[in-house]
Amino acid sequence: MNVKENTPVALKVEHLHKSFILPHERHTGIKQYLINIFKKKKGYEHQRVLKDVSFNVSQGDFFGIVGRNGSGKSTLLKLLAGIYTPGSGNIEVNGTLVPFIELGVGFNPELTGRENIFLNGALLGFSRKEMQQKYDSIVEFSELERFMDQKLKNYSSGMQVRLAFSIAIRAKGDILLLDEVLAVGDAAFQQKCFDYFEQLKKDKKTVILVTHDMSAVKRFCNKAILIENGEIKRSGTPEDVADQYLLDNVDTSHASGQTKQGNKKLESTVKDITFNMKSAKRLKNTDTLDFTIAYQLNNDIKPVLGYSISKNGMSVVEMNTKDSKLSSDIQVKHKVAHTLKLHSLNPGAYKIDIAIFNDDMSLQGHVLSAGQFVIEGNDRTRGGFIYADGVWDPNVNQ
Repeated sequence: MNVKENTPVALKVEHLHKSFILPHERHTGIKQYLINIFKKKKGYEHQRVLKDVSFNVSQGDFFGIVGRNGSGKSTLLKLLAGIYTPGSGNIEVNGTLVPFIELGVGFNPELTGRENIFLNGALLGFSRKEMQQKYDSIVEFSELERFMDQKLKNYSSGMQVRLAFSIAIRAKGDILLLDEVLAVGDAAFQQKCFDYFEQLKKDKKTVILVTHDMSAVKRFCNKAILIENGEIKRSGTPEDVADQYLLDNVDTSHASGQTKQGNKKLESTVKDITFNMKSAKRLKNTDTLDFTIAYQLNNDIKPVLGYSISKNGMSVVEMNTKDSKLSSDIQVKHKVAHTLKLHSLNPGAYKIDIAIFNDDMSLQGHVLSAGQFVIEGNDRTRGGFIYADGVWDPNVNQ
């Protein structure tokens, strides 16, 4: 990844390697331990977690690191934080780096929320006087005023994380290392977190964000890398990296545990339903989604074919042939093609479910996750599922 000549480098990673030893035998005593030492074939293997990883983070970058579980990104995070030491390679940090990796580390469940604020502040390097000055703002941000004199063991897990995050963001540092802190609390508190990240971005703070939330990567980051099997698979703009991550997850879901036809369930009236997506899996919202649905029946019914397109578990498009003029043709040909314009859908990963109904709209069979696709690009609404082409008029009556 190229760095502008006049932009100072905040963090530089060069040819980073990291391995762990995975044991495959147990030592039940000293005798067994000595026997295993002299075995020709050792009962362990070296797991290469990171392989020749190199990248630069410039001062003022909001830098995203993404990857599926087991890709090596958490190991990379702990290497950057100084928790692990590299097997080989070099990490150069220009300035102080503050990691938000395990929120709430150092909390004592037997102490009150108030006492834990001062305890956690001390672990972050603040004096008691500094924490007294910050106390009111921490409590206000966490929205836990009523619970400050309650023991932490009686807090919900969400309350504990909110308190920990509210303390952590007071830490002083040149580089902030954030690990999945976007999932903190309820929707209202998450918005507070988003506002905080917006302020970090506005202040040109150097931030490294490790997350599975691709909308956050596109919204906040100006650079990103995708880690896969311990290597950098892609680096560049957040849009390009996030779209590749989503596409990889679409491909993986079909490769692991799901056939092309997804999870199928049929009633006695329906023998089979098949789905064929003719479009590519990677699309733009200027493209069309083209697919066919076909079926075979065991009994004579007047079928209604339908589909649902969902994003993040929520249905955003639903259509069926109930009131179409094609009903009689579908009944004879047992197949229908469909074309959907994607201009109203925002970028992201989408899933298609298909179904067949009787004329009274009773479900006769369905295929969940029959197809998946990714719409590339930047979210124009910053979070909405659809893009509505509304009209803004500044000429309103006062």
